Parts: sequence; structure tokens; C-alpha cells
Amino acid sequence: MKKFYLFCAAGMSTSLVAKKMQNVADSHKLPIEVKAFPDHKLDIIVEELHPDIILLGPQVKFKYEETKEKYEPKGIPVAVIDLNDYGNVDGERILKRAIKILKEKESK
Repeated sequence: MKKFYLFCAAGMSTSLVAKKMQNVADSHKLPIEVKAFPDHKLDIIVEELHPDIILLGPQVKFKYEETKEKYEPKGIPVAVIDLNDYGNVDGERILKRAIKILKEKESK
């Protein structure tokens, strides 16, 4: 089971995105768990639950470089969710992009 964890300012709007992504994963019988968390819990969640990819909501895009520097050397890719996909709550596009990022990491 791959863990796709989303982080945003409060976790509210991102919870909606995570739910849509999970619905898409479930409908395709993909072994993926999608969850959303507030960004201030990022370090604790990563340490305890070991996600396969970290997705940042557009509202916490400013944390991208810091998060990438900290976790990509540990093998966890970090990406910012596209603002339009996020605004449209396009779970399918966001999920596809995350899967592509993971596949690229695994092929290296």
C-alpha cells in the first residue's frame, strides 16, 4: 500500500481533495492510501507514518524548498499540488501526477 499524504494550512480543503483522490484510487483498485493533514504536523506524520510521497497544498507552497531538502534525500518525493487542479478538486489529475512522480523516483 502506497501512502500519498497531503499537507495544507488547516487540512480542511485538502481533506476534500484527499477524499476525491482516494475515491479515484479505490475505483481503479489501486493500493493507495490518501490522507490529509495540517502542515504543522508534517514532521510528526512523516516520522510516524512514513508516506511514499508528500503533496503540499498551494497555500503552503512556501514550504516546498525546505520540505524537499529535508525529505527527498530520505527517498520521499515532495511536490506542490497544481493550483488549478486543487481549486477544481480534480482528484484524478492530482493522483495521476503523484503516481507519475513516484514512478519517476522508482526508475532512478
